[in-house]
Amino acid sequence: MQKRSPKAKRTKPSVIIILKYLSLIVAALIVIIPILVVIFAAFKTTKEFNLSGKLELPKNFFNFANFQKAFKDGGMITGLKNTVIIMMASLTGTIIFAAMVAYVLNRFEFFGKKLILGAYLAAMLVPMVTTQVATYKIINALGLYGSLGAPIVLYLGADVMSLYIMLLFMDSIHVSLDESAKLEGASIPYIFIKIIMPNLKPAIATIAIIRGVTIYNDFYIPFLYLPDQSQLTLSTTLYKFMGPYGGQWNVICAGIILIMIPTTVVFLSLQKYIYSGFVNGSVK
Repeated sequence: MQKRSPKAKRTKPSVIIILKYLSLIVAALIVIIPILVVIFAAFKTTKEFNLSGKLELPKNFFNFANFQKAFKDGGMITGLKNTVIIMMASLTGTIIFAAMVAYVLNRFEFFGKKLILGAYLAAMLVPMVTTQVATYKIINALGLYGSLGAPIVLYLGADVMSLYIMLLFMDSIHVSLDESAKLEGASIPYIFIKIIMPNLKPAIATIAIIRGVTIYNDFYIPFLYLPDQSQLTLSTTLYKFMGPYGGQWNVICAGIILIMIPTTVVFLSLQKYIYSGFVNGSVK
């Protein structure tokens, strides 16, 4: 038998390691470069933005005129108020609905159980754009078009991810707790509120963060169903700076940074709940 040379053994792993680090560097650049472009543009004047390169450093990092204009002219106070109202109502409904559906699917046996779960999964395969005409007609028929109730109703339902997280954590709550409560005469609503929901706190925190960020950043639904200027959300306030012949991109980039600050702070402070929520749920 021929022995492999030590050089051949060293070459193959080194190539794999180089390719691995190259792929990581490329992935990092794909994420970092757009962020740098936004940050640099936010501190440039309109003339400087149009004449300079996108990755060229601004002449003055203490130019906050774009931030002031985005905050004041964009109406971010109104946008923040409307966004918070929509988020709080939608998250409350999503968490309650997801917990109730997960409780029924996990604890009870009935005809059509798999069909319900399959319907949730099948909904992921249907592109949202294909259903927008029917959705728009339903919202309009309910008299919700032009009110905060429109996005709240559309966000209110439990999505597949929320249901899946709840189901993972529901498995970790032993059935003996339910049986003990039933022996004491507790009703199903009492068991759900007093026993199930308190034990679902990690799942609730995970869903609140993930779903909350999605609602916070969504542009399409608020833009389509809230045409009034007094009902702008944070994601749609920046559209004020778009005109028929172009946009004030330096001001828009400044607004993007202002909008990113709350989500960045929340994510960094609560990221342990996201990771522990997925890990604990998958292990249990």
